[in-house]
Amino acid sequence: MKGNAPLLKEQRSVSRSILSSLAFKIELFPPFLRKWLHPVSSFLCLCPALTALDSSPFILYSFDIQTFSGWSSPNNVKITLWHFLGLIFKASAVYKSDETGQVDVCRAPSFGGSYTGVEPMGLFWAMAPETPHSKLLKKNVLTPTSVEIQALSGDSGELLASETNERGYMTEGMQRIEVQEGRIRGVLFIPPGKGPFPGVLDLYTIGGGLCEPRASLLASKGFVVLALAYYGYQGLPKKPENLDLEYFEEAASFLRRQPQVHGPGIGIISISHSGALALSMASFLSGISATVCINACSGNTVIPLHYKDRVMPPLSPILKNVKMTDSGLFDIRDATPDPTLERNRASLIPVERANCQFLFAVSEDDHNWNSAFFASQAAEILRSHGKETFKVVTYPKAGHFLEIPHWPFCPSTFHAAVGHAVVFGGEPKAHSEAQLDLWERVQEFFKKHLDNKST
Repeated sequence: MKGNAPLLKEQRSVSRSILSSLAFKIELFPPFLRKWLHPVSSFLCLCPALTALDSSPFILYSFDIQTFSGWSSPNNVKITLWHFLGLIFKASAVYKSDETGQVDVCRAPSFGGSYTGVEPMGLFWAMAPETPHSKLLKKNVLTPTSVEIQALSGDSGELLASETNERGYMTEGMQRIEVQEGRIRGVLFIPPGKGPFPGVLDLYTIGGGLCEPRASLLASKGFVVLALAYYGYQGLPKKPENLDLEYFEEAASFLRRQPQVHGPGIGIISISHSGALALSMASFLSGISATVCINACSGNTVIPLHYKDRVMPPLSPILKNVKMTDSGLFDIRDATPDPTLERNRASLIPVERANCQFLFAVSEDDHNWNSAFFASQAAEILRSHGKETFKVVTYPKAGHFLEIPHWPFCPSTFHAAVGHAVVFGGEPKAHSEAQLDLWERVQEFFKKHLDNKST
C-alpha cells in the first residue's frame, strides 16, 4: 500500500460545514464590509479584490452555499459557475442584491437563467456541460474541483466580481492509501480520529478505472472505505472476458483485516452495473452486513460472473425494445429482460441466500433500465423466503446516476456497454434532491447496521 499526505496544501478552502468559518484578506475593504468577513461568518464573498488565504478552513464538495455578498449597492446580477476539468459545466442565475449588496440564496429568488425561484444550491444542480452528453468524472481526489463564480451587472453585463471556490474531497487528517495487495487494486480512505471504524467497500459503475469522490466523502463521515477497481486499472484487464467473484472476496477480506476496521461485518455501496456484484457478494460471501444498491439490476449483466464452479451469464438484451429519441440518443430502459423468466434464471442473483440488510435506492425515471422493477423483484424474492431485511426508497423524476450531493446532473452520456450515447432520464432539480436525501440515508443505514460508534 502506498500512502499520501493526509491533506494537500493546494486543497485551499473557502468554507466548511455549510460555508461556516471564512478567512479572507480584508484590509482593502471598508469597515461596513469587514464585519461580513469575520472568520465565523457564513458568507461567500465576491469582491473584486478578494483573495482566499491558503490557511482558510477546508470545504468538502458535498457542503452547501449559503450567501453571496460584496456588492456595495443594489444591483441585478448574473452569477455564472463552472468546473475546470477539461470539460466545462455551467449554470447561471439572475439575482437582485439587497441594500447592503448581499444576496442570501437561502431566501432570495432567482429571476432567470438556468432556474427560477429560491434554490440555495441551484447553481450546482443546474450545471450542464458545454459539450453535449458529457458526464463529470473526478477519478482522483488529490486535487480539488475548481468552481469559478462570477457576478455580472444585469444591465451592462460588466464583470462586478469573481471568486474561485475550490471544493475538495478529503478532511484534515484523513489518509488516502493506494492499494496493490495481491490482485487487489484500489484506494483505501481512513478517517481521522481514534478507531476502529465501520468498513465499507465502494463499487462504482461500468466503464473501468476507479472513481474516488464518494469513497473519500463517505470516509469523512467516519467510515473506512475501500474504493475498489475491478477492471481497466493498474494492471487489471481492460476488457475482461469474465469477472471473478473471488477477487471481490479477497477485497472484502482485505478490508476486514485492517486494524482501523471493526467487525464483524462490512458494508457495500454500489451503483448501476456494480449493483449485481454487490448482490452477488451478499449472496455468496460471508462477512457482509449491509448492502446499498443504487439503481441496480437483480440479474447479472454485460460480463459473465464466475464464482468457484458457478457461472452467471449476462442477461441478453432485447434489442427490439431499444428506442431512439428525437435527439438521436438510444433509450435502453426496456432492453434488459426479466431475470426471473425460466430462460434467464441462470443470470438471476440468488439474493435469498443473503444474510445482510439491503437498501435499494430507485430512480423512477431511470432510463438505463427499469430499476424500480428490479428492486421490487429482489425485495419480493427476499420476502418470499421470510426475509424482511430490506428497504426500498424511490425517487420520482430522478435519473440513473445518483451521485454525491450537488454533483452535476447527467441526463445522457456515452454508455460503455452500448458503445453509444444513451438517455439516462431524470429532471435536474428532482435528481439533485434525490442525491441529497440518499446521501443522508446511506450514512444512517451503515451506522445502524455496521454498529458505527464514531461521531
